[in-house]
Amino acid sequence: MSRILLVDDEPNMLSALQRALRQSKPLAGAQIETFTNPFDALNRICVCEFDLVVSDFMMPEMSGGEFLQALKDVAPTTVRIMLSASTDFKTAMAAINDAHVFRFIPKPWQQSELEQNILRGLEERQRLLEEAGHAPSAQDLEAQRLEEEEPGLLHVKRSDDGSVIL
Repeated sequence: MSRILLVDDEPNMLSALQRALRQSKPLAGAQIETFTNPFDALNRICVCEFDLVVSDFMMPEMSGGEFLQALKDVAPTTVRIMLSASTDFKTAMAAINDAHVFRFIPKPWQQSELEQNILRGLEERQRLLEEAGHAPSAQDLEAQRLEEEEPGLLHVKRSDDGSVIL
């Protein structure tokens, strides 16, 4: 199951983006988290791994370029996508190059373009993990699936004498 993080300072834009991803059949089942503050998003990324992050470019606390650069330093195999309504393409291109942004999507986005770029980004994430030697094995993927279906199934608590604690 893919984990996707969305960051935009505009709550309405975040809701629309989240809705667009939830309506996508190929992305069905993806876990999506949203943040309006890039600092809060970075804190979350430090404790939880994400496959892909979609960030707005123009945010008041920290630009999308700065956020994605910090993300690259903290989670280099997390794929980064930038959204922007800005027409300042020179600044956007600099941010894209500095933060190694996978794709740039203009606002307003087309549903099919957004979906295709996110799917390609998730494929890129798999490639990066394999390249780094972090790709999960088939056994790891099956264990993850079982844990998602039946939380606690794979984690057994035992007492000091070895008996199972329910």
